[in-house]
Amino acid sequence: MRVHPLSGILVAAGVVVFLGLWATSTRAAWDPLEIFTPGERVGVVEITGVISRATPILEDLKKFREDHSIRAIVVRINSPGGAVGPSQEIMEEINKTKKVKKVVASCGALAASGGYYIASAADLIMANPGTATGSIGVIMQLANVEQLTKKIGVDFYDIKAGALKDMGSPFKPMTPEEKAVFQSLLNNIHEQFINDVAKNRKLPVEKVRALATGRVYTGQEAKELGLVDVMGNFNDAVEKAGRMGGIKGKIETVYPQKRGFSLLKLLLGSDAESPLEFLTSPYPQPAFLPPWMH
Repeated sequence: MRVHPLSGILVAAGVVVFLGLWATSTRAAWDPLEIFTPGERVGVVEITGVISRATPILEDLKKFREDHSIRAIVVRINSPGGAVGPSQEIMEEINKTKKVKKVVASCGALAASGGYYIASAADLIMANPGTATGSIGVIMQLANVEQLTKKIGVDFYDIKAGALKDMGSPFKPMTPEEKAVFQSLLNNIHEQFINDVAKNRKLPVEKVRALATGRVYTGQEAKELGLVDVMGNFNDAVEKAGRMGGIKGKIETVYPQKRGFSLLKLLLGSDAESPLEFLTSPYPQPAFLPPWMH
């Protein structure tokens, strides 16, 4: 049986396209050039979108920290913040990492609230003059749909053990006692935020407390207030991190190996699935988010 010459061309083209997509998906993790540039690399960890889980970022930081060919790390932040626990976990991992290697935080368009919490732990924070940052505050929003459920004829019943077990339920009014408990919770977390920023930035606690109204600052304002160190873009951050790490020549960047593929991740970004879980969670939880996302 004769095979049409065009068939071979199509197969070859398909192989080329497949290999191209594979190379893109694995990114720098399989770049052969990296094998020949030991000790001249800066690792880049990207934090994008709403922060709802820490595990992938913790893994990336740990791998770069233990990789002897990585001399310094840039944490690139484009995030409005998010859940409290994950933001604190990432901050602590950066504090652990900078004991071994220099860490530079590069703030893109937005590094606010939990995004700034994370940035504060770096050896140096670099932002653009117009970066939206700061927003040192905590918020928790609870809906009450009791009147709506009555209109549509739906009743909800709570069976509980513990007087405050159903606090925050959207199907009943909040009592003064419940509101006081929530306020105490947020005050405590806010104080943690203030103290951590003061410690990380080596600023007086009272100065940070005065800035911790939840308002957003521009990168330029943040620099004047001591919340940011220098102005600069991502390339500047890579250059600075490399020199801080002792690289004399050309600086190569390396990114973590790409994780599993999904259509949602392709359309909305690598962290798109977990923020959806966070934003649609039925359980009330405090969050580090700027005012316009409340």
